[in-house]
Amino acid sequence: MNRLVSYFQHKKSGSTLNTYFTAGYPSLHDTLHIIKSLEASGADIIELGIPFSDPLADGPTIQQSSEVALQNGMSIDVLFQQLSDLRNQSNIPIVLMGYVNPVLQYGVEKFINQAAKVGIDGFIFPDLPIIEFQNEWQSLLKKHELSFSFLITPETSKERIILLDSLSSGFLYAVSSSSTTGSSKTEGSKMDTDAYLAKINSLNLQNPVLAGFGIKDNEMYEFINARCDGAIIGSAFIKHLTKNGATKDSISSFIHSIKK
Repeated sequence: MNRLVSYFQHKKSGSTLNTYFTAGYPSLHDTLHIIKSLEASGADIIELGIPFSDPLADGPTIQQSSEVALQNGMSIDVLFQQLSDLRNQSNIPIVLMGYVNPVLQYGVEKFINQAAKVGIDGFIFPDLPIIEFQNEWQSLLKKHELSFSFLITPETSKERIILLDSLSSGFLYAVSSSSTTGSSKTEGSKMDTDAYLAKINSLNLQNPVLAGFGIKDNEMYEFINARCDGAIIGSAFIKHLTKNGATKDSISSFIHSIKK
């Protein structure tokens, strides 16, 4: 069974931490080491970013990590090579997140086949149009039992949230603003976030809901987990890697500061 789906099916209580980092950052060959360190430290899900030269939805922190990863030599081919032995070393659910253009150049069917082969559990591509998802991606994902998570924002209408929920599997990704990732503007007030997540909960959606953008400490992590199915941390972890390096102890320290 898909590890991501299985995680939520078997989860009985407690909080969920989905941690994002950019493949090939800080160094090209850090990817698998970071995955194993995150799992050992208590992260529940990993969102693995595919670096892209023009990441419009990302703030400066993740943009910089993508730039460095590309300079390091990261590519889709290199990433799949690095993950070739993944499932002999780790069992944590892993979702690939990125932008559609590199995948189109690589080949959608080839990309999905390779992702399934190395043990990826799902995808997030914020710029993938619904029509393209339905026409080309959906059947391939079903064939390989892979999930796909669409994004919603406070500005997304109830009708569209329900539609995106019906197309998603694994989880629905609730961003706290239409702003870029890591921006201080994305945190918003707790009152606004509370109302936003209450609106989502009132719709009785079929997928678990994870919320991200702007979460950087235990207080906000607990606040989010009290209102939905989990929290996603990205820019704060990238900043930590930049400042403290990708050692196992450094990663453990960060995760424990969030989950406590």
